[in-house]
Formats: sequence, structure tokens, C-alpha cells
Amino acid sequence: MRVREYTATDLDAVHAINQAEVPAVGDETPEALAHIGRESIVALVAVDDVGGVERIAGFCMVLAPGADYGSGNYRWFADRYDDFVYLDRIAIAPAFQRSGLGRTLYADVERLARERRPGATDFCLEVNLRPRNDTSLAFHAALGFTEVGRRETSYGALVSLMTRPLHG
Repeated sequence: MRVREYTATDLDAVHAINQAEVPAVGDETPEALAHIGRESIVALVAVDDVGGVERIAGFCMVLAPGADYGSGNYRWFADRYDDFVYLDRIAIAPAFQRSGLGRTLYADVERLARERRPGATDFCLEVNLRPRNDTSLAFHAALGFTEVGRRETSYGALVSLMTRPLHG
């Protein structure tokens, strides 16, 4: 397994993984997901090479302040934090879940975010409370994320808005 930068040619596979993981991640059209990828300061895919064929196992997309992105969750952080990175989405294909891939992607996000946004102090994201995502809540608690707010979304979810210092 290796991690590399997301490219536009990854969109079909990334979209399929995204849609398979709804409601843990937001439902997106391919066009909207492509836009998020273009706006991201960090966009990564984890790939498994089997017999010389690359298979995308998971992905993540991270935004910084000033992105052209209308998400209410992103805007909540933008209204309250001066310099941050916002993990808009991370999704792992079912066959690769519980393999440590999430931790690997987060470590790469932190490293790249520090390089690309050296002034950023906060690593921000949200996790569903309704529908409840206990696996994600436990994962983020283990990584040191704490809740800094909650909000009802326009799509009917209640989310825990979480942050932790962007480690230096």
C-alpha cells in the first residue's frame, strides 16, 4: 500500500468509494467531488498495487481558509478559526477498513499541511452524531480530537465539530 497525490484521473474510483460510504461522508456528484479535489490543499489516495494494477483503497481531501466551498461545516470553522486545515472527507473502501490506512492518511495530511500551510494551527473536521458514527468518533478521540461545537446540517445530520492542534 502506498499513498500518493490525488489526480483528476482518480475521480471515478474516488467517487465510487465516497458514495459507498454515505452517510459517513457526504453524498456528492462527481462534479462536486472534482471541485473539492481542485480546491484542496491536500488531496491523497491510498493505492494497492496488485499484479501491476493500481487499485484505490481510500482517499482524503483537505481544505484551507479561502477555498471556494459552500459547506456549512467548513464555513463554521472558517468563521471561528484564523488559520486551519479542514478535513472535508476521508473514505476507505470496505476491504481496506480497519487496516491502519486511516492513520496513515492522517499522518500524511499533517506532514503535507505543515509544509503547504505553515501558519495553520488547527486540524479541523466533523463526525456524525446523527446518524451516529461510533467508529469514527472512537477513531478521532484516539487521535486526540476534541469537540468544539455541534451543528445541525442542511442535509439532516447532527455533527460534532472537532479539532486538535496541527502537530509541529
